[in-house]
Amino acid sequence: MTESKIINVKGQNLYIEYHNSNEKRPTIVFLHDSLGSVQLWRDFPAKLSEITQCNTLAYDRLGYGKSDPMPTHERPVNYMELEADILNGLLAEMNIHNAILFGHSDGGTIALIAAAKYPERVKSVICEAGHIFVEDVTLKGVYDAWDAYKTTNLPERLQKYHGDKVETLFRAWTETWTRDDYRTWNIEHLLKHITCPLLFIQGEADEYGTLDQVEKTVTQVSGSAEKYIIPNIGHTPHKEAPDLVLEKTTSFINKHF
Repeated sequence: MTESKIINVKGQNLYIEYHNSNEKRPTIVFLHDSLGSVQLWRDFPAKLSEITQCNTLAYDRLGYGKSDPMPTHERPVNYMELEADILNGLLAEMNIHNAILFGHSDGGTIALIAAAKYPERVKSVICEAGHIFVEDVTLKGVYDAWDAYKTTNLPERLQKYHGDKVETLFRAWTETWTRDDYRTWNIEHLLKHITCPLLFIQGEADEYGTLDQVEKTVTQVSGSAEKYIIPNIGHTPHKEAPDLVLEKTTSFINKHF
């Protein structure tokens, strides 16, 4: 049975969905992307839970979905490092010490940072299309998304999941990534502190990042690392090729747990 509730972490009210029916198994924690939410994972967490017999925890970050709104669209350069601290606080509140982090895009980056900073709680990472530095292709993707926001029904589609938070969260994403001071953002210095097993999944045609993101991650972590590159797939492998991602992720989890 899945428990849905609001939980306060470091003064932030966050919406969570927690499925905890396998007492001796790890908990897969799902970290959404820069426009995502618990709802937008669809049935993927439930399917992965059923196959692996793991517990699952998904949550809306501050400003997303059913969580509290962001106080402002202005973010510091290290906002994802701060998100990793919030994640650690959430895991502490939930008394989870055996987390498998499954993060997509921004969520993948947050997962990497959390694994580096909090190895006592994070036991493995599945990073899907995460970033460790800013590339020109990333910025092009952000500008393209901004054009779509202005010229299509993207705001209305997002409103279905985020309500009146859409304008703030969209500006927080696009304006932060395209700021001059964000161009040099880089977390490669943290990678050597990741000692748990890592699986990096990326679509070969990812419109937000090149395969350098993958190569420079798997070669710099201290633990075991493998990559899974899917041909003809873009930035969201778990939606574009769900069966392949489920199969590979299940194999990875079964190998380590």
